[in-house]
Amino acid sequence: MVWELAQAISKNKPGRTHVQRSILIYLLAGWALLLVGGFLFGKLNRERTQRMPLWTRLLSSFMLVIAAWLWFATAQHSVLHRYAAAIAIGMSLGFLGDIFMARILKLPRYLLWGMLTFGLGHLFYITAFWGMVEKFAFGFDPRAIGVTLFWLLLGLSGWYFAVIRKQEQVQGLHIAALAYALLLCTTAAAATLLALQAPVFLFSAIGAALFLLSDLILSVRLFRQTHFYLINDVVWLLYGPAQAMIVYSIWHVM
Repeated sequence: MVWELAQAISKNKPGRTHVQRSILIYLLAGWALLLVGGFLFGKLNRERTQRMPLWTRLLSSFMLVIAAWLWFATAQHSVLHRYAAAIAIGMSLGFLGDIFMARILKLPRYLLWGMLTFGLGHLFYITAFWGMVEKFAFGFDPRAIGVTLFWLLLGLSGWYFAVIRKQEQVQGLHIAALAYALLLCTTAAAATLLALQAPVFLFSAIGAALFLLSDLILSVRLFRQTHFYLINDVVWLLYGPAQAMIVYSIWHVM
């Protein structure tokens, strides 16, 4: 698949202009400065769960939205245009989910709205990853079953320990969390299978795995009311790089 992918891209590769490349680098640098700077220089809150200010977290996420759509513009007329489009839509929905989870809009059942928008975003991520697998794979890959089962079992175990362990009864929100966790696992499975067939997409797989890990930690805080020092920052220091790796996953092939 690696050779076929390289051949397909080289036949019709628009490439990045110097301006586009510079903007993408500046956006990535700005994202990193906001995330790391907010953590290093932010003020520790009363609950001792975070140092990052809300504005640095949201602005860093928004910069990835801009970068994702610039990648889409860069990938026009190449074999990666649908991949880039799906990633850009997924990242945009993720940013909307960030807004819901930050409770800026003051919506009732904000957690459900957050899971819904993030879930829709992951459907687009799955479309992107699986679309590349289907486009360039040489027939059925027997590793797909093992990879999918591994991630689904991992997600199911994580959901049990993070969400319902020691709960007196299972409620509707717990079931929604299970569906969301399995969706994230499907994203990780699709990204892993893509990376196995085309190692240039390794960052996609790492990003999907970090996304799942960040959400499992967040679930511990939301559903079990368990806190540890800087837990919110830990979530963002996993989630932010996860999204960045997915957005910039085509850097090596564009």
